[in-house]
Amino acid sequence: MKRKEVRDLAAEELRQKERELRDEIFRLKMKRSASALENKMLIRNRRRDLARVITVLRAKAEGKAN
Repeated sequence: MKRKEVRDLAAEELRQKERELRDEIFRLKMKRSASALENKMLIRNRRRDLARVITVLRAKAEGKAN
């Protein structure tokens, strides 16, 4: 996910995206532990997406979002 895409989402959509990413990261970690995950970079990419979403959510809550 690009930064611009995240900034364009509404607060409720960001919360939903956060839940989806947390769930996906959990599932990817389970797959990794079972040695069934082929692309191990997926976890890192999803964690970065989650960090972007959380950052934008906090900025919107503080009223700093454009």
